[in-house]
Amino acid sequence: MTLEEIHGQETVPADHDWMRGAGKALHELLVSAQRRGCLTAGVYESAKLMNVDPDNVAFCVLATDEEDEGDIALQIHFTLIQAFCCENAIDTVRVNDVGKLAAIVGPSEESGEPRDLHCILITNPNEDGWKDPALEELNSFCEERRNVSDWVPTITLPE
Repeated sequence: MTLEEIHGQETVPADHDWMRGAGKALHELLVSAQRRGCLTAGVYESAKLMNVDPDNVAFCVLATDEEDEGDIALQIHFTLIQAFCCENAIDTVRVNDVGKLAAIVGPSEESGEPRDLHCILITNPNEDGWKDPALEELNSFCEERRNVSDWVPTITLPE
């Protein structure tokens, strides 16, 4: 049973203006991070990066589709990643559409193959931190959601 199930949280409807704003900000952040080379995709790759350099991680996205909901191993990975992010003050959101993420992020640049998009990390490109307005908006959104006990909010990406 997940923390969300224990507390009976429901996904916030996507028709809220601030929810649409968060989805748009996430889209902008993913595009910007990929352009800057600050995006790490894949559960294994993300776990490896968090183990080596957790201070460099600025944001985390966990994504599933309907068929992934029954994947116990993936849910265990998500629980561990969420705990690690919470411990290291890394804001985390969920997305329920891997296809939309794939459309934004695209295939792996090295091989051209589809990549594992179940976990995406946004990293800081340098020691000074990343002053991206979309990242700041998402950090504010996550802080606001934590105030209502929604520790890992679900965001709907725009069409």
